Amino acid sequence: MDQTLTAAFLGLLEGLTEFLPVSSTGHLLLAGHFLGFESKGRTFEVVIQLGAILALTSVYAALVIRLVLRARHEDAARRSLVSIFLAFLPAVLVGLLAHDFIKTVLFETPQLIAWMLILGGVVLLLIDRIAPPPMYRDATALPFGKSLAIGFCQCLAMVPGVSRSGATIVGAMLMGVEKRAAAEFSFLLSLPTMGAAVAYDLYKSRNELDLGAVWEIAVGFAVAFVTAVLVVRWVLSYISRHGYALFGWWRIIVGSAALAGLWFGF
Repeated sequence: MDQTLTAAFLGLLEGLTEFLPVSSTGHLLLAGHFLGFESKGRTFEVVIQLGAILALTSVYAALVIRLVLRARHEDAARRSLVSIFLAFLPAVLVGLLAHDFIKTVLFETPQLIAWMLILGGVVLLLIDRIAPPPMYRDATALPFGKSLAIGFCQCLAMVPGVSRSGATIVGAMLMGVEKRAAAEFSFLLSLPTMGAAVAYDLYKSRNELDLGAVWEIAVGFAVAFVTAVLVVRWVLSYISRHGYALFGWWRIIVGSAALAGLWFGF
C-alpha cells in the first residue's frame, strides 16, 4: 500500500477508535503488524494521537474553561477538577513504573492484543446486563472515592487491547455511574491522561524519533483529528440510546480476525 494511503488509513483508525471502548492502540498495533508498518521510535503512532487529543480538546474546551473559571468561587467546580485529577493519578504512577515493559514487551505481542480485544468485547456485552442501577448521572459531580477507583480501572488499559475508555466506562458503570455520564467522565479523564502519556512517550523516545516522514505524519494527524471530532460528537448520543453491545461485537470480530490472521502466518 502507498505510504500516504497507509498513513491516512492509520489516522482514520486512530480517530475512529480512540474514544470508543475498542482500544485504539490495539487496532493501530495490529494494523501496523499486518500492513508491515512500523515507524522508528513509534514516532508516527505517537504523534497522530495528538490529533485525537486536539479533537477532544476542541469539543470539551468550553466545558473545561467554564469549570476552571468557576473553580475560583464555586466549590462544586473545584470538586469536579479535583475528581478528574484524582482519577488521573493512578495512571501516572503505573505509567512511570511500567512504561518500558509496556512498550518493549506488551506492545510487541499481537496475540495478547487480539485476546484482550475478544475478552473486552465479552465484558462490554455483559455490562449493560449486569451493571447496577445508576446512582450518579453527572460526570462532573462524582464522589472522590469513585473517581479514584475509576482511575485504577484506567490502569488496566496499559495492556494494549484493553481500551482506556472501555476500562474506565465499565469500571464507572459497575460503581453506579449512568452509561452516558461514564462515557463523558472517561472523555474528560482522557485529556490529562493522553496528554501526559504522549508527552512522556515523546520524551522517552526523543533519541529515536524519526521525523523524516513529515508528510505521512501530517496526513495521519489531520485524518485522526477530523475523524475523532466526528466520533466524539456522535458516540455519547449513540451510547445513551443503544449501550455498548455494538462495540462488544466489534472487538470480538476484530480480535478473532486478528487471531485467524496470526494463525495462518500473516
